[in-house]
Amino acid sequence: MHATLVKALDAELESAHGLSLTSYEVLLFLGDAPEGRLRMHDLASSVLLSRSGLTRLADRLQRDGLIERKACASDARGSFAVITPAGREKLAVARATHLDGVRRHFLSHLSPEQQDALGDTWARIVSGSA
Repeated sequence: MHATLVKALDAELESAHGLSLTSYEVLLFLGDAPEGRLRMHDLASSVLLSRSGLTRLADRLQRDGLIERKACASDARGSFAVITPAGREKLAVARATHLDGVRRHFLSHLSPEQQDALGDTWARIVSGSA
């Protein structure tokens, strides 16, 4: 089910916005982060990419003007990914597409009670693994 859902959501984002699901997730995490920035290694952990995988993705997003990289003043080896105004615009329009897809492909198949039960189950699993 997960693979089917991810494939459908990825295809919709690519078709509508030229943005992969992983690129969308990067913009989402940055858009929600304080000052729109995260350290690259924290971002890699959030989107479940290796550092090299995130580096390649960040290169593409930077080339497209959606993020910038900034040096970390306190750690010369570290850097930040920072969402740009163009990245925020892309995120806003892509978010609507993504949320619509989640509703159509997933949530619409569950009753409100089933959605609540699923949310409770996920909350128990997350709190148990913390």
